[in-house]
Amino acid sequence: MILQGKRVALPPAPVVHRQFEAHAEATPEAVAVVCAGRQVTYAELDARANRFAHFLAARGHGRGAKVGVCLDYSPDMLVAILGTLKAGAAYVPFDPAYPAARLRLLLGQVPDLALIVASPATAGLVESADVEVVDPGRLSAHLAALPATAPGVDVTGDDVCYAVFTSGSTGTPKLTAVRHEGWFNLMNWLKLEYGLHRGSHNLVVSAFGFDLSQRALMTPLFCGATQYLPASRNFDAMMAYRLLTEHDIRVVHCASSTLYLLVDWETARGGDALTRLDCVLFGGEPLKTERLRDWARRAGNTCTLLHQYGVAECTDVATSYDLAGYWRGGHDVAPVGRPAHNTDIHLLDGELRGVAPGEQGEICIAGAGVGAGYLNKGPENQRFTTIEVDGEPRRVYRTGDRGYVTETGELVVLGRIDAQVKVRGMRIDPTDVERALARLDGVREAAVVITHTDSGEAELTAFLVPAQGGLTADDVRTSLLETLPRNMVPARFVNIPRLPLSPHGKVDRAALADAFRTQYAGSNTAA
Repeated sequence: MILQGKRVALPPAPVVHRQFEAHAEATPEAVAVVCAGRQVTYAELDARANRFAHFLAARGHGRGAKVGVCLDYSPDMLVAILGTLKAGAAYVPFDPAYPAARLRLLLGQVPDLALIVASPATAGLVESADVEVVDPGRLSAHLAALPATAPGVDVTGDDVCYAVFTSGSTGTPKLTAVRHEGWFNLMNWLKLEYGLHRGSHNLVVSAFGFDLSQRALMTPLFCGATQYLPASRNFDAMMAYRLLTEHDIRVVHCASSTLYLLVDWETARGGDALTRLDCVLFGGEPLKTERLRDWARRAGNTCTLLHQYGVAECTDVATSYDLAGYWRGGHDVAPVGRPAHNTDIHLLDGELRGVAPGEQGEICIAGAGVGAGYLNKGPENQRFTTIEVDGEPRRVYRTGDRGYVTETGELVVLGRIDAQVKVRGMRIDPTDVERALARLDGVREAAVVITHTDSGEAELTAFLVPAQGGLTADDVRTSLLETLPRNMVPARFVNIPRLPLSPHGKVDRAALADAFRTQYAGSNTAA
């Protein structure tokens, strides 16, 4: 089964920062960045990025080099990113919101790191790195003496533009590289398909280390719009909503769990800043439609909700679906839609053969967005493989996700293949149980994690956020047995006030599992 995205011609050199440079030339006085009340124009940002590119080039950090960036959201961050791209190098985000121990682990996974850009507030987090750490503030006099014109490096679509860390099945973070062609294709598709333009001002609400944040940072500059940056390195719903209210922001990219928090904030206060947005592009985890249904159906809500699917290894987004189609009915699980331009979705069986229409298979991605692979090597590079399509070799990335295509040609993601566990001899995907829990009256949110008994046997534990009051284990268990076989019903149910989120804005299942081990072991009732 193959879903084919529309074929759209790209320029001979599909290089992202060239689009930014074109806007800087056409509208030099337009505002490019707003952060903590400070505005930076396209002309100023371009000149500062050019100087930083010359600084890197003078140190020999050009095409093929990897430059670490460990900065809080600020104009300096965008200067470092754009300057790195202009020099022909690739940037690697080191998120200052991460614990120092996590950053030390990540620093050890980057082969041949050239240098790290950090500020006095973040330099201590990367002091273990065996490379030069430079502070843009302390370099200001030196940078001011460098040319404000572009360095003229011949960057191609095959060059790597950034590399981000993603979880590996071995437990070691993997550094996956994205090519300029894939990044350009993604933003060009968003611009053409959803009409993004110079007025599509954006607010960043996700952590810097998240793959989603890379397109959130660059898309407005690709379109000539204004980028609004938060003054905090951690997501703050109150601050984000205040910015949405006070500024003409039109677009937000975020994880699903972050969107739920913004919707809750607006609903509790009777606001309309979210409903007035042009669109929210979100995804990254299984969608809980019940968290959005009432808000999405509010009278006067003109915000388009774009439910998207993709992986960091393939430039973050591969498909997209307007959630308005879901509210009209006909789907049990909300689809993630159709492929981006120049992108194909293959559904394959275990032997890498295509499955029949309607059958489940592993989701594999092909096309412009497929990245350059893992830079720190390892066995997971085997996920990048080649299949034969119509007699021609085709490079694909095996996502490890399972899904199927609806009769109307929409992709539906069912969960991770490797998330399935054996409980009492039967294979179970915890995501299926979460969906059943979410449909129960009185359940606001639910997350199901794998825990183990004292004898080491795997079982399911459900963490529940009640809509109001409390939930008893017996009531929840009885309701689940009306829709699920007994082996899929969790052994334990735990009431909690809210689901913990990772720095990326997704449900932190590891934190839930840790909480179970330390607080709830031995209990089989909802607390």
